[in-house]
Amino acid sequence: MSIRKIEVVDYDSDWVRRFYSEKLALEAVLDDVVVKIEHIGSTSIPGLAAKPIIDILIETHKLERLDSKADSFLHLGYKVKGEHGISGRRYYQKGDDNRTHHIHAFQSGSLGLLRHRAFKKYLLAHPNIAKEYADIKRQAAYNCNNDTERYVSMKNEFIVKHEKLAVD
Repeated sequence: MSIRKIEVVDYDSDWVRRFYSEKLALEAVLDDVVVKIEHIGSTSIPGLAAKPIIDILIETHKLERLDSKADSFLHLGYKVKGEHGISGRRYYQKGDDNRTHHIHAFQSGSLGLLRHRAFKKYLLAHPNIAKEYADIKRQAAYNCNNDTERYVSMKNEFIVKHEKLAVD
């Protein structure tokens, strides 16, 4: 088994095109269960360095209806991961060790939707904080030895602090 390399790279304007291309594919198979599909995460913030993985937020009226579309996700190349550690979320990964997309899906009105949307809006409104975040991510990627849990933990204090400010 190969090790998934954790790398933070400079912003790539092609990330927007990659999101819209994937959004069209998702809408084609999920149109009857999706309220909204949005580009979130660092790749959605112009100028922000990021892991080159497109994060997608899906809002659905009922998670059970989304769950019934597992075969559609599989057909598009996603692994269906269930809640994957976050209650009320559905998580999907595409690309095995060379990840290309992550989907985070929540039911309308959930705190998960609010958190992701608020954090994106906050970073867009505060470019100096977005730059600080990029620096932390680069340092975490450099020091984590390709350990995903370590990479996430090295960013966690920053995220918790600023997500709280974004939501309040």
